Amino acid sequence: MDFQQRLQKAVKRGELAGDERARAERERELTEKELQRLHSQYRLELSEHMETCMNQVADQFPGFRVESVLDEERGWGAAISRDDLRHTPQGWTNRFSRLEFLVRPLSSARVLELAGKATVYNREIFNRSQFKPLDQVDIATFLELVDNWALEFAELYSAQK
Repeated sequence: MDFQQRLQKAVKRGELAGDERARAERERELTEKELQRLHSQYRLELSEHMETCMNQVADQFPGFRVESVLDEERGWGAAISRDDLRHTPQGWTNRFSRLEFLVRPLSSARVLELAGKATVYNREIFNRSQFKPLDQVDIATFLELVDNWALEFAELYSAQK
Protein backbone atom coordinates (compact mmCIF):
# COMPACT_ATOMS: atom_id res chain seq x y z
CA MET A 1 0.00 0.00 0.00
CA ASP A 2 1.46 3.32 -1.01
CA PHE A 3 1.50 6.51 1.06
CA GLN A 4 -1.52 8.06 -0.70
CA GLN A 5 -3.76 5.09 0.17
CA ARG A 6 -2.55 5.06 3.77
CA LEU A 7 -3.16 8.81 3.95
CA GLN A 8 -6.75 8.37 2.72
CA LYS A 9 -7.38 5.63 5.31
CA ALA A 10 -5.95 7.80 8.07
CA VAL A 11 -8.22 10.69 7.04
CA LYS A 12 -11.26 8.39 7.03
CA ARG A 13 -10.36 7.01 10.48
CA GLY A 14 -10.02 10.57 11.76
CA GLU A 15 -13.40 11.56 10.31
CA LEU A 16 -15.06 8.50 11.87
CA ALA A 17 -13.47 9.25 15.24
CA GLY A 18 -14.67 12.87 15.00
CA ASP A 19 -18.18 11.76 14.10
CA GLU A 20 -18.20 9.30 17.01
CA ARG A 21 -16.98 11.99 19.42
CA ALA A 22 -19.68 14.42 18.18
CA ARG A 23 -22.36 11.72 18.57
CA ALA A 24 -21.21 10.96 22.13
CA GLU A 25 -21.26 14.68 22.93
CA ARG A 26 -24.84 14.98 21.63
CA GLU A 27 -25.87 11.98 23.76
CA ARG A 28 -24.25 13.51 26.83
CA GLU A 29 -26.07 16.80 26.20
CA LEU A 30 -29.37 14.94 25.95
CA THR A 31 -28.60 13.15 29.20
CA GLU A 32 -27.67 16.49 30.77
CA LYS A 33 -30.93 18.04 29.58
CA GLU A 34 -32.87 15.06 30.90
CA LEU A 35 -31.22 15.44 34.32
CA GLN A 36 -32.04 19.16 34.35
CA ARG A 37 -35.64 18.37 33.43
CA LEU A 38 -35.89 15.77 36.19
CA HIS A 39 -34.43 18.17 38.76
CA SER A 40 -36.90 20.89 37.74
CA GLN A 41 -39.81 18.46 37.94
CA TYR A 42 -38.81 17.32 41.44
CA ARG A 43 -38.10 20.88 42.55
CA LEU A 44 -41.56 22.05 41.51
CA GLU A 45 -43.34 19.15 43.18
CA LEU A 46 -41.38 19.55 46.41
CA SER A 47 -41.77 23.35 46.44
CA GLU A 48 -45.55 23.08 46.14
CA HIS A 49 -45.66 20.53 48.95
CA MET A 50 -43.40 22.71 51.13
CA GLU A 51 -45.70 25.70 50.68
CA THR A 52 -48.73 23.62 51.62
CA CYS A 53 -47.03 22.33 54.78
CA MET A 54 -45.79 25.80 55.74
CA ASN A 55 -49.27 27.28 55.33
CA GLN A 56 -50.76 24.58 57.53
CA VAL A 57 -48.15 25.08 60.27
CA ALA A 58 -48.63 28.86 60.09
CA ASP A 59 -52.41 28.41 60.39
CA GLN A 60 -51.87 26.34 63.52
CA PHE A 61 -49.69 29.04 65.14
CA PRO A 62 -51.01 32.52 64.25
CA GLY A 63 -48.33 35.14 63.87
CA PHE A 64 -46.05 33.27 61.50
CA ARG A 65 -45.27 34.89 58.16
CA VAL A 66 -45.17 32.53 55.18
CA GLU A 67 -42.73 33.26 52.38
CA SER A 68 -41.59 31.62 49.20
CA VAL A 69 -37.86 31.25 48.80
CA LEU A 70 -36.61 31.78 45.26
CA ASP A 71 -32.84 32.10 45.19
CA GLU A 72 -30.70 30.71 42.39
CA GLU A 73 -27.73 30.30 44.74
CA ARG A 74 -29.46 28.90 47.84
CA GLY A 75 -32.38 27.10 46.23
CA TRP A 76 -36.16 27.14 45.99
CA GLY A 77 -38.68 26.40 48.68
CA ALA A 78 -40.68 27.94 51.49
CA ALA A 79 -40.23 29.34 54.97
CA ILE A 80 -42.23 30.58 57.91
CA SER A 81 -40.89 32.95 60.55
CA ARG A 82 -42.02 34.83 63.60
CA ASP A 83 -40.58 37.35 66.07
CA ASP A 84 -41.94 37.39 69.60
CA LEU A 85 -41.16 40.12 72.12
CA ARG A 86 -41.04 38.90 75.68
CA HIS A 87 -40.69 40.91 78.85
CA THR A 88 -38.21 39.48 81.33
CA PRO A 89 -36.78 40.92 84.55
CA GLN A 90 -33.78 42.06 82.48
CA GLY A 91 -36.01 43.88 79.99
CA TRP A 92 -37.49 43.09 76.61
CA THR A 93 -36.04 40.25 74.57
CA ASN A 94 -36.74 39.15 71.03
CA ARG A 95 -37.42 35.47 70.41
CA PHE A 96 -37.08 34.41 66.79
CA SER A 97 -38.54 31.22 65.28
CA ARG A 98 -38.16 30.03 61.69
CA LEU A 99 -38.67 26.92 59.60
CA GLU A 100 -37.19 26.78 56.12
CA PHE A 101 -37.10 24.09 53.46
CA LEU A 102 -35.09 24.38 50.25
CA VAL A 103 -34.40 22.31 47.18
CA ARG A 104 -30.80 23.13 46.34
CA PRO A 105 -29.87 24.08 42.76
CA LEU A 106 -28.64 21.36 40.43
CA SER A 107 -24.92 20.87 40.96
CA SER A 108 -22.22 18.91 39.19
CA ALA A 109 -22.98 16.01 41.59
CA ARG A 110 -26.36 15.59 39.80
CA VAL A 111 -28.34 14.98 42.98
CA LEU A 112 -31.66 16.14 44.35
CA GLU A 113 -30.87 17.84 47.66
CA LEU A 114 -33.45 18.83 50.24
CA ALA A 115 -32.33 21.11 53.05
CA GLY A 116 -34.28 21.90 56.19
CA LYS A 117 -33.45 24.35 58.94
CA ALA A 118 -35.46 25.11 62.07
CA THR A 119 -35.05 27.60 64.89
CA VAL A 120 -37.35 27.86 67.89
CA TYR A 121 -37.02 30.89 70.15
CA ASN A 122 -33.46 31.74 69.05
CA ARG A 123 -32.26 28.15 69.35
CA GLU A 124 -31.45 26.09 66.28
CA ILE A 125 -33.19 22.75 66.62
CA PHE A 126 -32.07 21.20 63.36
CA ASN A 127 -30.11 21.90 60.20
CA ARG A 128 -30.43 18.92 57.88
CA SER A 129 -29.79 17.90 54.35
CA GLN A 130 -30.92 14.83 52.43
CA PHE A 131 -29.83 13.99 48.91
CA LYS A 132 -30.09 11.27 46.32
CA PRO A 133 -28.73 10.90 42.76
CA LEU A 134 -31.38 12.15 40.35
CA ASP A 135 -31.75 8.79 38.65
CA GLN A 136 -32.46 7.10 42.03
CA VAL A 137 -34.95 9.58 43.52
CA ASP A 138 -38.13 8.31 45.14
CA ILE A 139 -40.10 11.57 45.38
CA ALA A 140 -42.47 10.09 47.98
CA THR A 141 -39.54 9.73 50.39
CA PHE A 142 -38.65 13.41 49.99
CA LEU A 143 -42.28 14.49 50.43
CA GLU A 144 -42.46 12.44 53.62
CA LEU A 145 -39.26 14.08 54.90
CA VAL A 146 -40.84 17.51 54.45
CA ASP A 147 -43.87 16.33 56.42
CA ASN A 148 -41.79 14.81 59.21
CA TRP A 149 -39.52 17.84 59.59
CA ALA A 150 -42.54 20.19 59.68
CA LEU A 151 -44.24 18.01 62.30
CA GLU A 152 -41.07 17.95 64.39
CA PHE A 153 -40.86 21.75 64.25
CA ALA A 154 -44.53 22.12 65.23
CA GLU A 155 -44.10 19.78 68.18
CA LEU A 156 -40.97 21.54 69.45
CA TYR A 157 -42.46 25.01 68.92
CA SER A 158 -45.65 24.14 70.78
CA ALA A 159 -43.63 22.67 73.65
CA GLN A 160 -41.85 26.03 74.12
CA LYS A 161 -44.95 28.23 74.17
